[in-house]
Amino acid sequence: MRLLVRALRASQRPLALSSATLRASRPIPSPNPTSIPVRSLSRSFHSTTRLRNDSSSSSALTDEMLEILNEPRDVDEADVVIVGGGPAGLAAAIRLKQLELERGNEVRVVLLEKAPDMGAHTLSGAVVEPRALDELIPDWRDDPPSPLTPVTSEKMRFLTPTHAIPIPEPPQMHNKGNYIVSLSEVVKWLAAKAEELGVEVYPGFSVSELVYDDESGAVRGIATNDMGISKSGLPKDSFQRGMEFHAKVTLLAEGCHGSLTKKAIKKFDLRRDKDPQTYGLGIKEVWEVPEENFKEGEVVHTMGWPLNKDLYGGGFMYHFGERLVSVGLVVGLDYANPWVSPFREFQKMKHHPLYESVLKGGKCISYGARALNEGGYQSIPKLSFPGGALIGCSAGFVNVPKIKGTHTAMKSGMMAAESAFDAIVDSTESSSTSPIVLETYEKTFEKSWVRDELYEVRNIRPSFDNKLGMYGGILYSGLDTMLLKGRVPWTFHHRHTDAEMTKPADQFEKIEYPKPDGVVSFDLLTSVARTGTMHDEDEPVHLKVADWDAHTAASFPKYQGVENRFCPAGVYEYVPDETKPEGVRFQINSQNCIHCKTCDIKVPTQDIDWECPEGGDGPKYMLT
Repeated sequence: MRLLVRALRASQRPLALSSATLRASRPIPSPNPTSIPVRSLSRSFHSTTRLRNDSSSSSALTDEMLEILNEPRDVDEADVVIVGGGPAGLAAAIRLKQLELERGNEVRVVLLEKAPDMGAHTLSGAVVEPRALDELIPDWRDDPPSPLTPVTSEKMRFLTPTHAIPIPEPPQMHNKGNYIVSLSEVVKWLAAKAEELGVEVYPGFSVSELVYDDESGAVRGIATNDMGISKSGLPKDSFQRGMEFHAKVTLLAEGCHGSLTKKAIKKFDLRRDKDPQTYGLGIKEVWEVPEENFKEGEVVHTMGWPLNKDLYGGGFMYHFGERLVSVGLVVGLDYANPWVSPFREFQKMKHHPLYESVLKGGKCISYGARALNEGGYQSIPKLSFPGGALIGCSAGFVNVPKIKGTHTAMKSGMMAAESAFDAIVDSTESSSTSPIVLETYEKTFEKSWVRDELYEVRNIRPSFDNKLGMYGGILYSGLDTMLLKGRVPWTFHHRHTDAEMTKPADQFEKIEYPKPDGVVSFDLLTSVARTGTMHDEDEPVHLKVADWDAHTAASFPKYQGVENRFCPAGVYEYVPDETKPEGVRFQINSQNCIHCKTCDIKVPTQDIDWECPEGGDGPKYMLT
């Protein structure tokens, strides 16, 4: 791997690595979307992943295997390593290279993305406010991403089971001058721009570890996943040791609830004096609809049915491109009732006349789901740590009332890039060996329009945590967004994690959802097949549960299989088993995982740890 990187850097494209070349270095299967091996919910993936230093695996691991598994990693040096190829990471990479051109100080920027292709793990609504993009690439409209559809009309409705009642939109939701896009296509476009400037873009590489400096404890860089490990922990013939990238600055742009971000927040206590982060689950489909149902540039948002007053969330429908419609539902993960299934609420919602009248006669061509940050200003952690920083949704810059986060995520990446560039130049000129701390990034954020935008709406999302539920939240948020505009001396707080908000199943009546009709609504496995998700069956399960039986004992009697209902991909299942004390056996169908991170966030027992699987695994989203 190290030789590959050096050879590519010495080629005729010395500062830009092509996606095709990088994929060739580690072959990644390209599934046929019509024949994706979605794991049946009746087949178990139950296996115990053996750790290389665990004595229980000593009988299976030979000395030769241990030597292979623990051989030193190759190490490469960069100025900045960015983990995650979404809008924030790519904006940071582009800004660093722009500063290089402006000031003449060369910086080597390496960006690692776990998806097999740029954009393949990206999912959002998405209506994009172009403010940050205008700052980053002022002439971007001369060569825009496609599809790109200007918003031409918008409306907001409160739904009852049969009616759609017009309600006023908060000013923050107005979309004049905004664009409906496929964010996955925007990411591909941004990646091409980054490569043109000389950013080394590596798709298909999962990052498994933060590497720390032995003396200072600062982040020294990252390590990529080992490839070719069997699910029993043994090296296969295809085994390749991971690689370390050391850098002066490491930027974590993993998106919502990233696996490395969790570790950095814990190690450096970045949530001290901050509220817990809260989350929503966004579920989305892309449809091709009949011409007579298509209204180019229309944006529709809904509240109310099918969600009851105790469920925060709402639906959306965006008309864009050539007869394409994005339709989706966001459900706040702070709900108490463990019988709730966000996926089934979404399927139910599509049968409302407002949605069904558009979708009927059309074809669903894509499905996906992703957790998103909802905590807002008071849940943003400390942004910098010795050796690096959090950017984008790794930190949680989503403006919830605006239902947008791309512009704030990109701006955060740009601010971090400017701080990192100055710090790297200063350290080089002074020959300093001290770890870089991006204190100026924190200060710049506090003076930025991102901070002002998030501070203004800080009370909107937590206002829904009241005895009146949705109705109380609508009343307060209407008052705040229309009149107060955040100019109040108080700040509402998030006092519990979403996992802590879950209550026992016996406190609620079981919800019976209607069966899908296969025309407008679909079953779970049909939907998962549309994600293109794929994981090697013979690799370690990346959803870590230390003791599956202990998890069952702690979770099933109390919550009656909540994991099966909050997961939008059928990963978790309780199978009847008379040999078990609870009468069921817990199993993880990791083949189905679409990397939404909901399990890590919502499971009440907090014993599921989502980690990156092998590079290139997971969904292969299109037009999302």
